[in-house]
Amino acid sequence: MPATPCRVCSGPVREFFDFGEQPLSDAFPLPDQLDGEFSFRLAIGCCESCSMVQLMEEVPRDRMFHEDYPYLSNGSAVMRDHFRAVASRFLRDELAGPDPFIVELGCNDGTMLRTVADAGVRHLGVEPSGGVADLAAARGVRVDKRFFEAETARDILAADGSADVIYAANTLCHIPYIDSILRGVDELLAPSGVFVFEDPYFAEIVRRTSFDQIYDEHFFFFTARSVRAMAARHGLELVDVEELPVHGGEVRYTLARTGAREISPAVGALIERETRSGLTDPTTLDAFAARVNQIRTDLLAFLRAEKAAGRPVVGYGATAKSATVLNFCGIGPDLISHVFDTTPAKQGRLTPGSHIPVRPAEEFADPYPAHAVLFAWNHAEEILAKETAFREAGGRWVLYVPELHVR
Repeated sequence: MPATPCRVCSGPVREFFDFGEQPLSDAFPLPDQLDGEFSFRLAIGCCESCSMVQLMEEVPRDRMFHEDYPYLSNGSAVMRDHFRAVASRFLRDELAGPDPFIVELGCNDGTMLRTVADAGVRHLGVEPSGGVADLAAARGVRVDKRFFEAETARDILAADGSADVIYAANTLCHIPYIDSILRGVDELLAPSGVFVFEDPYFAEIVRRTSFDQIYDEHFFFFTARSVRAMAARHGLELVDVEELPVHGGEVRYTLARTGAREISPAVGALIERETRSGLTDPTTLDAFAARVNQIRTDLLAFLRAEKAAGRPVVGYGATAKSATVLNFCGIGPDLISHVFDTTPAKQGRLTPGSHIPVRPAEEFADPYPAHAVLFAWNHAEEILAKETAFREAGGRWVLYVPELHVR
């Protein structure tokens, strides 16, 4: 079989794990809409030339990002605070000059740009998922409801001029056609401007064995080394990196035009750390794969034992990540009866592929189960602080990152 070409450099991609057939992670069907559910092979590999980690197969973008896309940036207090801080930082630094302009790729419901809009700064959110784009517009954010690529960038440039900041959060990793994105950045970015994006950090995925970060919407898994190589192909330089605690461990990458900015020592330090750890070496990736298989074995054994003992188990957080766990492990309503979630758009529906009913989080206590698998583990502290009565009633949380454990 010929090697799959890398979507960044066309080099050969070595596959290191196959999660099997998976559904769209955010396609929560109604009970009477199960016919024709889309699926694809979820497998991940690493480019042997530029070290970019990526999915082996692409899901058409209009299947994932559409009018009914259910994820909301505003749904977590931690993320609301995070995006307010991001906006405040831009307003203080990069947007402090005369008539500044910022463009956010994948602005979702406008959580970050609302702070910018309130400050009276020129802005534009590019958001193709129509439902969340409408929420952003209702909050006073100016929105373009298209996919961002070179042609979109040229249109924005003609209408608004160059951008001092182009920003993306949990968006760039979603986009297989990365070359068109970066051509668009090259079209739109001001000579001294910055392209700032933050996405899950592959080193943290490996360290935590957080394999559920791998799903249809996450096509690329960035490292400082692979981002530097990718940027160089488009006349850009990686000038700064910052590790972030959100979403299970991310990195904020800052790119600028080659030679326009001084490169922070943090860039070389992070790349050196990646190299020293052998982050994308075959032995490291194969060891990661072995740990993923062990988690599946342990989680299934636990759920089957609880079922045999007559102790009910539910899930908490109908996340996109949970689709990978449930379908890779073959977990259905026989092992987890319900998943509780705060998102109204998911309630009354079924989890993708595994078809476990999703109920409102308000019903979690009706009655409390013996165990709850925390699929939204990246918001663990926020959720555990909110659901203290569950533990007081004798309930236990089940987590599977970095290994199966009960707390």
